[in-house]
Amino acid sequence: MQLKRYISIFLTLLLLLCGGTASAQLDASALMRGQRNAARGGNSLSGMQNGLGGLGTDPNGMGMEGENGEGQPGEQQDSTKKEKKPRKPLESYFFNDSIRALRNFQWTVDRNTNKVKIAPIDTTLALWRLDYPHYHKRLGNNSVGGLGQASQEVNYFERNTSREFTFARPYEAYAYSLDNVPFYNMKHPYIWMTYLESGQKRYREEHFEITASQNINPSTSFSVNYKARGARGKYDRSRIKNQNIATTFAHTGKRYSIHAAFMHNHIDQQESGGVVGEWAITDTVFEMPSGVPMRLAAAEANNLYRNTSFFVKQSIGIPLQRMTEKDFSMAELSAVYIGHLFEYNSWSKVYTDKYATYTDERYERNENGTFKSHTDTYYKEWLLNPDNTRDSLAERIITNRLFVQAQPWDRNGVVGTIDGGVGIDLHTYSQFALTDYLSGKYERVKKTAWFAYAGIDGKIRKYVDWGASFKLYPSGYRGGDFDLRAHAAFTAFIKGKPFTLSGEFSQSSSSAGYWMDHWLSNHYMWQNNFGKENETRFNVAFTVPDHGIELGFWQSVVTDKIYYGADCKPAQYDGAVSLTSIYAQKDFNIKGLHLNHRVLVQMSTNNEVVPVPLVSAFLSYYYEFWVKRDVLRVQIGLDGRFNTSYYAQGYNPALSVFYNQREVEVGNYPYVDAFVSAKWKRMRILFKYQHLNKGLFGNGEAFQIARYPLNPGMFKLGISWAFYD
Repeated sequence: MQLKRYISIFLTLLLLLCGGTASAQLDASALMRGQRNAARGGNSLSGMQNGLGGLGTDPNGMGMEGENGEGQPGEQQDSTKKEKKPRKPLESYFFNDSIRALRNFQWTVDRNTNKVKIAPIDTTLALWRLDYPHYHKRLGNNSVGGLGQASQEVNYFERNTSREFTFARPYEAYAYSLDNVPFYNMKHPYIWMTYLESGQKRYREEHFEITASQNINPSTSFSVNYKARGARGKYDRSRIKNQNIATTFAHTGKRYSIHAAFMHNHIDQQESGGVVGEWAITDTVFEMPSGVPMRLAAAEANNLYRNTSFFVKQSIGIPLQRMTEKDFSMAELSAVYIGHLFEYNSWSKVYTDKYATYTDERYERNENGTFKSHTDTYYKEWLLNPDNTRDSLAERIITNRLFVQAQPWDRNGVVGTIDGGVGIDLHTYSQFALTDYLSGKYERVKKTAWFAYAGIDGKIRKYVDWGASFKLYPSGYRGGDFDLRAHAAFTAFIKGKPFTLSGEFSQSSSSAGYWMDHWLSNHYMWQNNFGKENETRFNVAFTVPDHGIELGFWQSVVTDKIYYGADCKPAQYDGAVSLTSIYAQKDFNIKGLHLNHRVLVQMSTNNEVVPVPLVSAFLSYYYEFWVKRDVLRVQIGLDGRFNTSYYAQGYNPALSVFYNQREVEVGNYPYVDAFVSAKWKRMRILFKYQHLNKGLFGNGEAFQIARYPLNPGMFKLGISWAFYD
């Protein structure tokens, strides 16, 4: 008897292995049915075998033996022993089989539709050396200084065009929001910590972040993300503390899903106002950066930003076909999803300073060639208080959206999803007004915006991806605003590698933001009634990811453009401006030698309205190799940034906006970093010298924003470590 049982076990395992070879792997439906059989008291392995069409089944129908002979025929089982309930697999229609197979992954939610955007968790060396978050996307952003400070995208077409919270927009690269807060799915508990520092203690930049994520079951997870980026500053009045925290919860079940997050952003920024003159940076007059004179140094200017936001997004799926055991998820069935989004988002800003002057020792030259000094104030007007400033403002939006998504046949079909929704935004704005002298309290302005939107998306297998969307504010606040978009992508596979040609078209009409129409502070005051800004865009892109190739072309015609002029006040251009951008990326890999190139050409028909540099470039040359195979991998190389000379925008601390200016040209200066980065198992290590060419070559004009110098040379050290289990 024992011999027969052992032979039975051997034959069962042999058949199972043969079945695994024939079918390549257990499909998700078979795994689920096996778990269900186990939950009903059957053998889970037997259930999976049945899911394979009978391959490897027990011929006696008695199941497999356990340890100590349990499961033998005729033997009574222990009725007091409770069987462990099997874990329910990840069955959500959001994720396909290839995503489910990943050990770990993350995603963000779409605020309008019942969709998510999948992204890998970055634990590689690819972007590790780029320690400033505002440098991560293509050519990155132009910054007023260093880590944690205000910045704006180099590429005009990548800039945020939203009219909400415009005073917080310069810090978007650092702040958490509904659009970028990450949700995680982990096979094991996950903790990821990063710490980088640079410079002497009195000037140090520090970057610390920690992420902890845990799955309660395959469909339910929660996480905590905390980031603290800041600097004491090489230059006077450049200290910043930028802290961000986000806690998330997600359940992505077979029919029901919920995403919830709480976020808090806190930014405390000393404001320098920029140098009194470019000569203070280009000449070697000052041995230490801390001695460089700044226009707001004596004014002790400071900005404090606070943001609290949270949202809950949930949806329920209603299948229009009967679901069977073979249907692992609803992704391949006709279905309707009904959902709701609630979002609370509140930003506040407090700007303070005191009356003070600055002196430019080289303001102009006399007839005999010597320099003549000039004393001035940064702000020309002191409307409310001639000695001190304390300007505070706040903006809050409470959003409710009800959306419906129809899935006619297959979520990845020719017509995959049809979306529609309606929503209401409750806006509240508060800032000091002259009437507040009488009431003794700040008046709050409340506005209500109604909107409706619709969209459609589809795929033709893995070769075609297309879609269109439309959003309209029919009346009331922002009445008449609309946004129309359409896109299509065509992919061909050559030797298994994708070649993708994609295009997108958009047309929009948008009202000016509230703060562009209404403003009252100690230094600025205006009441405007701007018309709508209209823009038509299209872009075409060709990508070959396996060969590091990306080519892009953008074209825009914008009429009645609203912008901040040279006087730092909003203005509207009466006419049309045409903008063209051409982007080229090619990454060469020659036996470990990487030569990565990103070049952007931008042209504007009116640089006084939309100023852009003609050419911007980011070049990265490094050698990557294994020190010990599958244990330690190292990169050694250089990164360089450059743009041609142009009248770059300035930055106004009291308004927290970038404005157009025609006094100072910026550019024609290379900014070079040297780095050694390594990955040792789960740990990443970085040694970097930033601004290697300081004082060695270049014209010395280390500026990206007018009058705001980039950090001088400094050594950086960083470590990042991921822990599982």
